[in-house]
Amino acid sequence: MAPIRIARPVSRTWRLATPVVALAAFGLVACGAPETASDVPGTTPAVWTGKEDPNAKAVPADAPVGSGDIEASLKDASGADVGTVSIVEEGSHLRITVDAEGLTPGFHGLHIHTVGKCEANSVAPTGGEPGNFLSAGGHLQVDGRTEHPSSGDLTSLQVREDGTAELVTTTDAVTLEDLQADGGRAVVIHAGADNFANIPSRYTLPDGAAVPDTSTLMTGDAGGRVACAVID
Repeated sequence: MAPIRIARPVSRTWRLATPVVALAAFGLVACGAPETASDVPGTTPAVWTGKEDPNAKAVPADAPVGSGDIEASLKDASGADVGTVSIVEEGSHLRITVDAEGLTPGFHGLHIHTVGKCEANSVAPTGGEPGNFLSAGGHLQVDGRTEHPSSGDLTSLQVREDGTAELVTTTDAVTLEDLQADGGRAVVIHAGADNFANIPSRYTLPDGAAVPDTSTLMTGDAGGRVACAVID
């Protein structure tokens, strides 16, 4: 009896291979994202799919801020730099960033003051005895407002045990135009905490004065002025 030969399914193998090749070709076409070339032999080029080009030059850290943004140096009464204040307009509000050093640990009042002058041992615009940064005037009030806290009252600055502090806060009580009007304003850090005139009416003062009294309403009892930055 002659040996029986079994035919191999060659045509079936080719039918299976064809879709695989097609899928591979489709994969090559589908990978249309931009590629960043690599100069290291044997590596796969990095593929980026975001809106930003990773090869674009980064903006230097010391690049000028936008024309409407504000950068100012905080100085103590001796004239030494003790930090910076930056103010950026974001939609309907301002973002204020404070970085400071060399301050006493604890909470400190932080306010925008009326006059863009930071002079040590100076007299307030309304007169009186001299003191550090009194040239900056009182707390800023805009649009004829009289309520308290004032338009220029900001979140208190908390200083750590090493004397440094960082704060990012926002306000919609003032605008960039308010800050740059009348020759500019000043940002002042006070020696003590600000109570924002938050004294319950059940408390009374020894002299029978109204609670809170005028001094508390105007200053928040935050004490002297230890650092100042001119905004213009």
